[in-house]
Amino acid sequence: MIFIGLGANLPGRFGSPLETLQAAKKAMEQRGIVITAGSRTWLTAPVPLSDQPWYHNEVVRIETCLSALQLLEILQTIEEEFGRVRAVRNAPRVLDLDLIAYKDEILNKPELIVPHPRMHRRAFVLLPLQEVAGHWEHPALGMTLDDLIMNLCGDQEARPMELPSLQRAV
Repeated sequence: MIFIGLGANLPGRFGSPLETLQAAKKAMEQRGIVITAGSRTWLTAPVPLSDQPWYHNEVVRIETCLSALQLLEILQTIEEEFGRVRAVRNAPRVLDLDLIAYKDEILNKPELIVPHPRMHRRAFVLLPLQEVAGHWEHPALGMTLDDLIMNLCGDQEARPMELPSLQRAV
């Protein structure tokens, strides 16, 4: 399974962060990335905690014939098209598309690390991921999602915005 995390906390040319996430999913599909399942949208406090706006986060499960590096390149192109500026780490952003996991591969390259190197410490990834792949196991850590969620620091705030809407094949 391949998972992509989506996040936004600033309005952009497509509107609100929520509208931006919807447009980003359409942009992925227009490039042949098939979304097979998606989580609810989660409102999450910034990590590390700051006074910036809360994020809208989702995780989608996809199918593609692209390699992990080719997929990353497309995701970064979409981010740029949406107005993403990479200035400072953890800065507010119009759009963030992260390759969370690519099948069961473990990659450690300068341009890409999968599974995502901080995913196991982020409620904004694990909680939506649990909605689309509840039985997934982290290939490098050998831990289930339930175990990863139980090990999260308690200082991360996250709440779902709505009922599940895309937990079906698209």
